[in-house]
Amino acid sequence: MRRNRNTVLSIFGFHPLRISSGEMYARELSDQLAARGWNSVLCFLSMPPDPVRDFLQRPNVALDVVEHTPSASLAAARGVWRAVRQYRPRILHLHFTSFLNPYSWMARALGVEQVYFTDHGSQPEGFVARRAPVAKRLAMRLIHAPMTGIVSVSGYGYRNFTARGLIPIERFHMVYNAVDLERIEACGNSSGDRFRRRFEIAPDRLVVTQVSWLIPEKGVDDFLSAARDVIAAEPRAHFVLAGDGAHRPALEKLARQLGIESQVTLTGPIVDPLAEGLFAASDVVCQLSRWEEVFGYVNAEAMACGKPLVGTRVGGIPEIVQDGVTGFLVERRDSKAAAARILELLGDPGMRRRMGEAGREVCREKFNLKKNVAQLIEIYRCIPAAHSAK
Repeated sequence: MRRNRNTVLSIFGFHPLRISSGEMYARELSDQLAARGWNSVLCFLSMPPDPVRDFLQRPNVALDVVEHTPSASLAAARGVWRAVRQYRPRILHLHFTSFLNPYSWMARALGVEQVYFTDHGSQPEGFVARRAPVAKRLAMRLIHAPMTGIVSVSGYGYRNFTARGLIPIERFHMVYNAVDLERIEACGNSSGDRFRRRFEIAPDRLVVTQVSWLIPEKGVDDFLSAARDVIAAEPRAHFVLAGDGAHRPALEKLARQLGIESQVTLTGPIVDPLAEGLFAASDVVCQLSRWEEVFGYVNAEAMACGKPLVGTRVGGIPEIVQDGVTGFLVERRDSKAAAARILELLGDPGMRRRMGEAGREVCREKFNLKKNVAQLIEIYRCIPAAHSAK
């Protein structure tokens, strides 16, 4: 990456272990910045493994590590200070980091012109946003006085954050998370056969998939309870849980207790879900979250791949899954209702096709990565390099 004052420093509080939506966003941002003559510095909690590094690397990109940013720690502050001093960006954008931090003051002290924070945080089950006490509102407004703007990734997230009154409402922007439609098109459906062979899933099986952390908040126990009922009525059904987490041993035990372990596959982490055919191999995709999901990337990814959804009526999921149009919504923890909707879809290929195509159309309009990143860059007020090069 050549030295260029026109730089956006993006700090991501996650490990870039796979080519998923966060990494696709980072690459698309870098590409659109390159078209304007800007550099893109991408900082993660750790360096990407080679496949992810190759995916992210561009002539205008620098990859770096800033540790501990999900917590408001001294070590995280030191890391952010070092990165800002090293790259001297005009814009700093924080993702998946603690909101309570001194980074905007630090960045302004080092000459950064704009500082943004994107709220990716889901809320606990049953969370209701309330206006914060006066003392807290005053303290947060002081802490974040230098911050240029807050980006919400869904209407649900926007309503939650603004309701608390922590930041003046005029600083808020709403830009949906999105998926790379061109990459999905390029990956095609043939990879689904490879995925099935890899995990020894017979071609005639009807595959129901959930992609998530393997934690109770994601409704993985409810997914397996629904699987038991579906398999009892439709023996060709096969359930796939893709992801990893501390709850995995408990899920393996639960599958054995339910007597369905031969029709359940826990894949572990998938490095590149699109290219490896995870969605292409699926007939139905679920997101049975219990907590208040702020967005739910998996829903948009599945819809963009032409797959119908069964999701829970929580958080921002109803903004993505249109009940009866692109899939079905059920109440959280209601595995019986989820099973009934899964069976309805498995029994009607025509419905799966119609809902899948409707989902693709919604993604083209609302969750298109190119369009939504361009919207974010408009918020940045980046001046084209031809008029601002120094």
